[in-house]
Amino acid sequence: FHSPMYFFLGQLSFLDLCHSSVTVPKLLENLLSEKKAISVEGCLAQVFFLFATGGTESCLLSVMAYDRYVAISSPLLYSQVLSRQLCAGLVWGSWGLAFLDALINILVALNLDFCEAQTIHHFCCELPSLYPLSCSDVTASFTALLCSSVLHFFGNFLLIFFSYVHILSTILSISSTTGRSKAFSTCSSHLTAVIFFYGSGFLRYLMPNSESTQELIFSLQYSVITPMLNPVIYSLRN
Repeated sequence: FHSPMYFFLGQLSFLDLCHSSVTVPKLLENLLSEKKAISVEGCLAQVFFLFATGGTESCLLSVMAYDRYVAISSPLLYSQVLSRQLCAGLVWGSWGLAFLDALINILVALNLDFCEAQTIHHFCCELPSLYPLSCSDVTASFTALLCSSVLHFFGNFLLIFFSYVHILSTILSISSTTGRSKAFSTCSSHLTAVIFFYGSGFLRYLMPNSESTQELIFSLQYSVITPMLNPVIYSLRN
């Protein structure tokens, strides 16, 4: 349990709890009350923490992909390569980078002017859902969101992709079928978590803002359902 993999799993569990806590309490309050309202400040605060925790999970999943790459390609040097100091540095770096990204986006979004008595057709506050409600130009905020999405989320996705390319080439070089299946089983849980998180996230942010039910389902998938499923996914092998 002191291995890097379980250290990262502990961080992922804590992060999933934080990510769900940003949206679920307000969602439950809205379901139980007749008045479903949120202040502009509260809405922007929710945007910030959604960005921060979602961005941190994106970084952490790429770190865990590197962890699986080292475990499969250099199993004898695993504990030496991923030392306690390096693991802690990677986790703190993930949090720091995500909070910086969230801060940049929210500082730009603070310049937006919102008309009174607007209705958000969503269960939580996300920047794409707020743009139709703005009475001012959203170009600067949209540009910042687009740049951060490309650099942060797509950048982490590429790191995960290239890690799995190396993992796949290492697995294919193993001669025995048993060895291949064991090697693949060590990264199957992480790969499943990546597909759930990035699949629903990409579909939510790449599709046009149409206020459709499908849009809500994708948001619910990566903000509530995926964090709930991650402990189950990583417990299947046990």
